[in-house]
Amino acid sequence: MAVTGILLVLFLVAHMLGNLKVFVGAESFDHYAHWLREIGSPVLPESWYLWLQRVVLTAAVLGHIWAATALALKARAARPVRYAHRRPVQGSYAARTMRWGGVIILLFVIYHILDLTTGTLNPVGDRQHPYGNVVADFAPERWYVTLFYVLAVVSVGFHLRHGLFSALRTLGQRTAAGERRARAVAFGFSVALCAGFLAVPLAVTVGVVK
Repeated sequence: MAVTGILLVLFLVAHMLGNLKVFVGAESFDHYAHWLREIGSPVLPESWYLWLQRVVLTAAVLGHIWAATALALKARAARPVRYAHRRPVQGSYAARTMRWGGVIILLFVIYHILDLTTGTLNPVGDRQHPYGNVVADFAPERWYVTLFYVLAVVSVGFHLRHGLFSALRTLGQRTAAGERRARAVAFGFSVALCAGFLAVPLAVTVGVVK
């Protein structure tokens, strides 16, 4: 669970940094998008790197879901008889909604791929000019798309905050001081990542990026 989660987090960081190139301008952003298709050239044919990345990410997502399911089944098997009276467990909102958050994120990823990867749901859908796709996608009149994006990214933030904290604990942060460090790192990292992802759609919606 921790290893697949960290692999997905590394992808999110790279993806977020790439998205921020939209603030440099259309030419720079489009060049970056085309460069992604040429990684590995001439050893790899065009777009092969992206497909290899997609295969690895898909495997990581499936592994993450499998690990979550296995842990849930183990927890249920460890206590086959329900408690007659169970004290409420104090935990963060992120921890209590981890599974539902994962479902929301999965649905958003599917929509996001159909929107800005294949262009199926994008109002422009021009693979040669991804900057234009982004601007058209989050235009002010499409506020509902921006709202959905914001809600999904916030869900990612909650999921990431608890997941990163749990991963750090799993990988060795067992002391009280380690727990405090893990919480601080998880919170700060999640806020920074969400801010980076939300900067683009909000900038387009308010007219900073045109």
